[in-house]
Amino acid sequence: MSAWRTTIEGLPTLVKYLMIAGVVAFITFLFPNDAKFKYEFDKGQSWRYEDLRAPFDFAIRKPAEEVEAEKKKLRESFTPFYELNLEVIKDKKRSLAGEFDHQLELVKNEGQFEDVVRRPEAYLQFGKRFLENLFQRGILQLAPEHEGKGEDFVINVVRGNTTQPKTVGNLLNVEKAKELLSDSLPYSSLAEPEFLYPILEGQISPNLTYNDTLTRKILQEELSKIPVYRGRVSKGQIIVTKGAYITDDLYQKLISFRAQYEEEVTQKQSYLGVFAGYLLLSSLIIGIFLLYVRLYASPVFSSFNKLIFILLWLVAYSYLVYAVEQVGLLSVYMIPFCILPIVIKNFYNERLALFTHLVVVLLASFLSSLGYEFAFLQILAGIVVLLSDVETREWSRFFYSIFFIFLVYVSGYLGLSLIVEGNIMEVDWTEVSWLALSAFLTLLAYPLIPLLERFFGFTSSITLVELSDMNRPLLRELSLKAPGTLQHSLQVANLSEEAARRIGANPLLVKVAALYHDIGKTLKPEYFIENQSGKNPHDELSDLESAQVIISHVTEGVKMAKKARLPNILIDFIKTHHGTTR
Repeated sequence: MSAWRTTIEGLPTLVKYLMIAGVVAFITFLFPNDAKFKYEFDKGQSWRYEDLRAPFDFAIRKPAEEVEAEKKKLRESFTPFYELNLEVIKDKKRSLAGEFDHQLELVKNEGQFEDVVRRPEAYLQFGKRFLENLFQRGILQLAPEHEGKGEDFVINVVRGNTTQPKTVGNLLNVEKAKELLSDSLPYSSLAEPEFLYPILEGQISPNLTYNDTLTRKILQEELSKIPVYRGRVSKGQIIVTKGAYITDDLYQKLISFRAQYEEEVTQKQSYLGVFAGYLLLSSLIIGIFLLYVRLYASPVFSSFNKLIFILLWLVAYSYLVYAVEQVGLLSVYMIPFCILPIVIKNFYNERLALFTHLVVVLLASFLSSLGYEFAFLQILAGIVVLLSDVETREWSRFFYSIFFIFLVYVSGYLGLSLIVEGNIMEVDWTEVSWLALSAFLTLLAYPLIPLLERFFGFTSSITLVELSDMNRPLLRELSLKAPGTLQHSLQVANLSEEAARRIGANPLLVKVAALYHDIGKTLKPEYFIENQSGKNPHDELSDLESAQVIISHVTEGVKMAKKARLPNILIDFIKTHHGTTR
């Protein structure tokens, strides 16, 4: 990993600017290739622009909710189609004849039903006529979704090329058909009708069944007939006057005009012209941002490694917004934008974190369809992250900050919604849930920091806290072999931490560096006065040898630090804690 970072740092300046140009081009290609409507408006607001006249005729669309409500009402009241199958009559008569002959042979052998045996044709013909009458009327089998609708439920009975609506109560089902059979047979002219009952009962089955294909087809045709427009605006007619309050009806008129306008402009526009516009804007935004970085965070701009780290945030969030917009099933509100200022602040400072966050939100607002509300909420949340002094090294404060982010998201969104809707019952709670998810996903900043730290070679407060543990191998060895040096290091750590806090430096970094600055004394602790209790071994050495022993604790400390894989920034403290000159 360090070899990769060394290679990156060695690249020429030209490559740096080519990389910046590549980032600008990549983000620009993510932008939509159609023109944007130049007016911003919403329900409950006043029209801030001059009077708007229609440059062309356009139809006023119904609200999507209204169209959907009409479709729902149609679906609920739609009469399903049941098809009467008369082809079954022939099969049932054939089956009846076979069963009749079989039962007739049985009663002949047993000497029963003499009248049936004497004139079987009369009984058979009666049975066939009875079955034909039943099946001509239709024996209904309700589809599972229509069961329990009641006797007044209406269905369309399809008989050949004709359709007739009937209530379920006026139609036969299997049970009613069997009851009709048992009620009718005793009053027939047959002497022994009971012979026919079990035979006919076995032939009763539904022949009036649900035709799902036909029902769906007709329903779709009816749904397509529902008008999606409710009025028209002629060319030259005033759509809205300056200062007018945007009611529901006016809002619908405006979004209808916007849709038609974007369609008209898209047909006439040049793709290259739109691309050039987005390229100019993205170049302007990223250019100003990099100018700020060069002027006020020059170590970041001069380092390939650090510059790549910053630019990756712009690319990653832009692509995330683009992907969510393309999928359409999710909301851009779910993307945890607050991770960015938390991570940037952890490695650098609040100003760079805020500036990077603002640039990312600006780029994302061009890619998102949510409008100014999105930018407002994300900028507000980013500022809150920096004001709340998020500390990733302390779980309690970190969770408190996450809760505060959630509170700002929800209260900000509710405020915007109440301005537009004027009623809390009209608030889109789905969007609130997406914002809650975004706040929750901000927790990913905690595991993300160590990963980025290892990949880019940075040092985070999490790592510094871990290294300050007195049970770390180097500090434990120092306490065992050179306890005096350890006490000296602790005193230096306390003093330097307070001094760093007073001058606005990084107190945690200075404290941890002070703990490790003298670890080289572990190899020859008796040569340093804080560990001596009696004789001084320097008395037996020449001045040059004595100086070499003292100086060696720096070089040996660097070797020990590298072997223990301490961060480079701590190794630099060890190298320079006695100065950089002879």
